[in-house]
Amino acid sequence: MKQTAALSRNPGQDRQASLIASAASLFAAKGFKGTTTKEIARAAGVSEALVFKYFPTKRALYTAILAEKAPLSELLNAVDEVARKRDDQRVFTLIAGYRIRPGADPTMLRLLLFSALEGHELADMFFGKQHRVFYDYLAGYIRTRIEEGVFRKIDPLLAARAFIGMVVHHRLLHEIFDVPLHCPHKEIVDTYVELFLNGLRHPSTSKTRRLSRVR
Repeated sequence: MKQTAALSRNPGQDRQASLIASAASLFAAKGFKGTTTKEIARAAGVSEALVFKYFPTKRALYTAILAEKAPLSELLNAVDEVARKRDDQRVFTLIAGYRIRPGADPTMLRLLLFSALEGHELADMFFGKQHRVFYDYLAGYIRTRIEEGVFRKIDPLLAARAFIGMVVHHRLLHEIFDVPLHCPHKEIVDTYVELFLNGLRHPSTSKTRRLSRVR
């Protein structure tokens, strides 16, 4: 499948992909202020003029990095499908499993940290196109489940931020600080989801679930 996709790409697309990868790696290692277009061109093995041919502005390059490194549509589509079935466990498992999946590229997380520390526009671009969309979606789902009497009455947006915050903290520990994992990925995800959902569920719902397990 990957081989077929690679064969269907033209040289221009390959160069553009190489520039995006090179720029992302350099930004993640040196920050935005510490990286020049000359360095990006050198890393990609092209001229600086070619960088500007494909990305006439820095904003165009940042937008391309976001599209390449932080695709959200596939995850949202998958979550939406199970959300319609009101499968709470699966909704939160999909989100946590995707965000802390094994072998995830830490480049994007490093980019976001640099962009926030340097006050870079990529931070606002990412939050507007990625985090805000996702927070709003998850908050909407939590709000619906509160109205249906399944989750306790809390601020849906704060709950969504709390869950994503827990997952992001996990990524910081293991992708940035290189803290070793002591249990399998599935066990980690299941533990986070169960802990969070137990706090969200309405007390009467939790009691019903416990009784059904006993029976």
